[in-house]
Amino acid sequence: MASVNARVLLLFVVSALSCFAVVSSQSFEIDYKNDCFLKDGRPFRYISGSIHYNRIPSYYWKDRLLKMFMAGLNAIQIYVPWNYHETVQNQYNFKGDRDLEHFLQLANDIGLLVILRPGPYICAEWEMGGLPAWLLKKKDILLRTMDADYIAAVDRWMGELLPRIKPFLYQNGGPIITVQVENEYGSYFACDFNYLRHLMKLFRSHLGEEVVLFTTDGAGLGYLKCGTLQGLYATVDFGPGGNVTSQFMVQRHAEPNGPLVNSEFYTGWLDHWGEAHSIVNKDVIVKSLNEILLHGANVNLYMFIGGTNFGYWNGANSPFASQPTSYDYDSPLSEAGDLTEKYFAIRDVIKMFKDVPQGPVPPSTPKFSYGAVQMKKLQTVSSALDLISFSGPVKSIFPLTFIDLDQNFGFILYRTLLPKDYINPTPLSSPLNGIHDRAYITLDGVPAGILERDKILSINITGKAGGQLDILVENMGRINYGKYINDFKGLVSNLTLGADILTGWNIYTLNIDEVIGRGLLNKAEELNHRSVAPANLTSPAFYRGSFEIPSGIPDLPQDTYIQFPEWRKGQVWINGFNLGRYWPARGPQITLYVPAHILSTSAPNNVTVLELERSPCEYGPCVVEFVSTPILNATVPHSTKHKHLYVKDFV
Repeated sequence: MASVNARVLLLFVVSALSCFAVVSSQSFEIDYKNDCFLKDGRPFRYISGSIHYNRIPSYYWKDRLLKMFMAGLNAIQIYVPWNYHETVQNQYNFKGDRDLEHFLQLANDIGLLVILRPGPYICAEWEMGGLPAWLLKKKDILLRTMDADYIAAVDRWMGELLPRIKPFLYQNGGPIITVQVENEYGSYFACDFNYLRHLMKLFRSHLGEEVVLFTTDGAGLGYLKCGTLQGLYATVDFGPGGNVTSQFMVQRHAEPNGPLVNSEFYTGWLDHWGEAHSIVNKDVIVKSLNEILLHGANVNLYMFIGGTNFGYWNGANSPFASQPTSYDYDSPLSEAGDLTEKYFAIRDVIKMFKDVPQGPVPPSTPKFSYGAVQMKKLQTVSSALDLISFSGPVKSIFPLTFIDLDQNFGFILYRTLLPKDYINPTPLSSPLNGIHDRAYITLDGVPAGILERDKILSINITGKAGGQLDILVENMGRINYGKYINDFKGLVSNLTLGADILTGWNIYTLNIDEVIGRGLLNKAEELNHRSVAPANLTSPAFYRGSFEIPSGIPDLPQDTYIQFPEWRKGQVWINGFNLGRYWPARGPQITLYVPAHILSTSAPNNVTVLELERSPCEYGPCVVEFVSTPILNATVPHSTKHKHLYVKDFV
């Protein structure tokens, strides 16, 4: 009797365990018969939003994700920028604001699924489209192809990245439901199907056969020609205002059956310096989003929150146009994570198709005006070379590029001597358009002018033989889209002075971020004299100021914005954190977002400015100002609007 009972009990336990295994097993797959995704065996449709963890401080990840969840989204879409994690070859960084695994766990804990786009190329208006600049050490490298050196680097990187994300796949109990292979490859000239096949096999080898792999391309047949591959599910992207049915018919050309997917439905658009701030009317978005959802389609709103290109991380488009520090994108959540009318309008659309979470939406974070901060001039870049160039000069007959000198970002100073007298105004020229991207010229310490890629290729100077010519070159972000992403920086060709090719260069790599982060500039002697210079230019120089936040107020510090009255163009750091570029002289962005977590109530907050063109300190009030309201849409002279990316017409 006892043995029979034992057998019955054993059968019950086995049966219960089997049932538990079925219930707890997670699966995500494509149902081609019923044109949908299956999640745990049931039809599923995602309504997702793009968020870039690399553009948001980790301090605010939970806040932004909760707001996305409360909008009714059931998924988020993220890129993984290779160069953000492997800035230096073979040195991987997944800590702090780069802690991808922590971000994925947060999304999972909140209840958001994840659509992962790990590249290796991501575009994203990000520096070099996410590819690391050190790839350019091989000058003739063919990026995004089967070029042996490129593929070897990709294989090493994916060998580091993909094992990290495998535990987060949905079938392994994590949030990742689909993984994109490459990114909008149909927009790239190479059309190397062997490359796509290699990536597909690489992803499968690390992630297994169960995960849904997909591609994304613009909704034009011309994009699908080179962007799709058998074994990768083809999706499309398109913005509001068009014919939703006809654009999904493009996807049906590649995928006759399976779920309809718009992987990038544009809630706004990107900006460039010197162009008006992009704004997309919420009513147009609401109408098209409603149509997409009526089609039963899956959709990802790009962007749901844009965030910020802190430091030097912004990209650029061709013909060369650099993107600003703000990546607000006119998104439903602002750059600072604030709720907008667009947020609630989109939430109302989602409510018509699915339940949204009950309860209050987390509020916008409070902002504070800390007021004006008095600045003092420290040193010019030229006079501070011994401090800011750790390695000293590299001597070269002809100019070397940033990559030649093992510096990826920021600034490099090129110095030479005038070979003879130039009594009459003589053109200092870049005949091969070799200024990448903007050069600030001084002669014997006096500003002489600015050269700029594609725009200003020549200025006139006069000087005597032996005069010291300094050319400070700024990398303003590598091209992130198209065939020119192999974007070398610095003086990439010779400069001429009249008929003479300039030679005999001393070239200084500059460790500005490290110097400021270690507080070394704070020990530099302040310069109180005013330089003799043209009224419209001052020599590139550093300025310093500080302000205190009372510790007795419990709600401080709060987010804020910094603006630069009468300053023209430069870079700014607060407490050693590189906020990014400012350029109010060109716009449209006037203020830079300052997240609260970089501010202190226990010590003075140090503000360091590198002004490149004209400082107000030479002739008037020398202040920067902290305000509570952003200005991203200042009127600017209008240049040619970049169509970019996915709006070309293909038939």
